[in-house]
Amino acid sequence: MTKSVSDIGYSVERLTRDNLADVAKLYGAVYGKPAAKDLFIKKYATAYTGKQYIGFVAYNKDRVPVGYYGVIPCFLQCGDNKILSAQSADTMTHPQYRFKGLFVELSNITFDLCRAEGIKIVFGFPNQNSFHGAINKLGWKMTESMDCFIIPVKTIPVNKIVRRISFLKPLYDQYQQWVLKKYATSGTNIANALISEGYCGVCRDADYFEYKTYHKTIVVKTAESLVWMKLGEALVIGDIKTLDAGFDETMHKIKKLAAKLGLNQVQFHISPGVNLHGLFSRRFKAVPSFPVLFQDMDSGIPLDKIKFSFADIDIF
Repeated sequence: MTKSVSDIGYSVERLTRDNLADVAKLYGAVYGKPAAKDLFIKKYATAYTGKQYIGFVAYNKDRVPVGYYGVIPCFLQCGDNKILSAQSADTMTHPQYRFKGLFVELSNITFDLCRAEGIKIVFGFPNQNSFHGAINKLGWKMTESMDCFIIPVKTIPVNKIVRRISFLKPLYDQYQQWVLKKYATSGTNIANALISEGYCGVCRDADYFEYKTYHKTIVVKTAESLVWMKLGEALVIGDIKTLDAGFDETMHKIKKLAAKLGLNQVQFHISPGVNLHGLFSRRFKAVPSFPVLFQDMDSGIPLDKIKFSFADIDIF
């Protein structure tokens, strides 16, 4: 599908496997650094849902990619019902083409494609650059803000030191993997407890976990709890399977693990009102993080019943 918009000098093509390289090229122009190898190939390989490549790339007259908007198909589960859904992801506009209406144009035609493909609802967690346009120009509905718990850890911040002395990074990576071997578990699946609490949430079946490998994450077992996490500038928790009575011991051991890894923070993002939020908020201070927005295309789901943890967001 190609659409010309001659009055502002660009053409639009539907996302395909063949033009994913152009999305990566645009990423480099927007963020000033290359995307991880094969990131977009893996991220948009959503054939397990029956739908993939739901998005559009905009090109200038020299066929330079100047804009992209797309969504990632998935399923939301409400009780026993699975609803074909999608997460908004990777909104990008080339620095030289901002404020020309690309974001709105690409979003609207993507939403039309979602309807044609049977996607019933789109959810997103926009940054400050796209939040205003999403609410005021595209009619997204905001239900809440997730909360972020930032837990300080006393340690030598080896991670920050290594970022300044790049030749140490391979050694540091090897050290982190050595530490994690003591905690790693053969299981990689953490069921979405929000669904068992009566909320609607992202369906994490075997197909989903096989797909969700485009970022490096790990499930560790500590204090009889399973913790799905990712290492970066902090130890970032995606989700936890824990008993309330074991929560304090779990967090104590997670902080010790972060200290061994040279990370001086543990972070976790979660929707308010759910059980894990209560466990964290009784012990740690929360700050607002991601706004939760929806484009409802006749899903029939009460939007305030849909909840998320950080594991559900595409950047985890």
